Amino acid sequence: MVESQSWTTRRMSNPRLLDSTLSDPVLDIPATPPGDVRNNNSAAFSLGSRLSPKLVTALMIVSWYLSNIGVLLVNKYLLSIYGYRYPIFLTMLHMLSCSAYSYVAIHFLELVSFQQIHSRKQFCKIFALSAIFCFSVVCGNTSLRYLPVSFNQAIGATTPFFTAIFAFLITCKKESAEVYLALLPVVFGIVVASNSEPLFHLFGFLICVCSTSGRALKSVVQGILLTSESEKLHSMNLLLYMAPMAALILLPFTLYIEGNVAAITVEKARGDPFIIFLLIGNATVAYLVNLTNFMVTKHTSALTLQVLGNAKASVAAVVSILIFKNPVTVLGMMGFAITIMGVVLYSEAKERSKVTTH
Repeated sequence: MVESQSWTTRRMSNPRLLDSTLSDPVLDIPATPPGDVRNNNSAAFSLGSRLSPKLVTALMIVSWYLSNIGVLLVNKYLLSIYGYRYPIFLTMLHMLSCSAYSYVAIHFLELVSFQQIHSRKQFCKIFALSAIFCFSVVCGNTSLRYLPVSFNQAIGATTPFFTAIFAFLITCKKESAEVYLALLPVVFGIVVASNSEPLFHLFGFLICVCSTSGRALKSVVQGILLTSESEKLHSMNLLLYMAPMAALILLPFTLYIEGNVAAITVEKARGDPFIIFLLIGNATVAYLVNLTNFMVTKHTSALTLQVLGNAKASVAAVVSILIFKNPVTVLGMMGFAITIMGVVLYSEAKERSKVTTH
């Protein structure tokens, strides 16, 4: 599952993580490997030592793009075109998949060192993050039922705007005037795109805005809750704990709202076994979003991932238009371009602001 996304932490919580709009609108788990992990040569990836570093990096970047765009397109196909209208259950499947694959990646492949939860207080904090995470991901998946992927990505690009608002409201953190000015084209672009979107759907738009604001809220709350050295968790360990918690949170909601969806899925599979392949493949790719996110950061840097993320929304929009043939307007494309330009300006302004404070 996936949410374009921003993970804002306090500087001392994770100095390697930069404000960006990277997160996949479906999962929204950032890659934040510490320096010692970045230099760790895992046996599971020993093949990389036989290839040139540039080739390995290129493969990681391609994999990251394919997984991010792939999960978006498959979600859109399942929820909108195929007619599998169970976004909560689909999100729960993603969480179960992330739980299983995270366990394998940490305990068997040993991509990162396993970290334990040390206290009930820390557990409650992670549970709170899981609840916000569920809200964001379910809203993001639900919006794909009503909006084209291209418009969904345009709305998701406004994550920095909501992050700045929540950071100010919750932590009273003020940014420089340059940073706030850079947010103006982000908002203006989405207003232009919304007014000219041929497939605009009010409920889809509102639920997508909720998803985007949820991602921003989670990033701010994470920076508050997990700031001490004893409570900081690597992103893959955080996913290991959050995914099963999220699945438990979603279970009663999917049963109450979507009915006996498991029996419905089995019945659908009897008539069309392809649905099983779609669901398993979709859940697997949802985890690969997180794995490749971590690997790209490991082989490059958080800044490189930030630049790639700014372009990812545009690539996903173009690919979705080519595949699903949803109509677009020149004004809508201009609005999307203005929003992306604003995101780039925002990122650069944040970097200059950080250098100035140092």
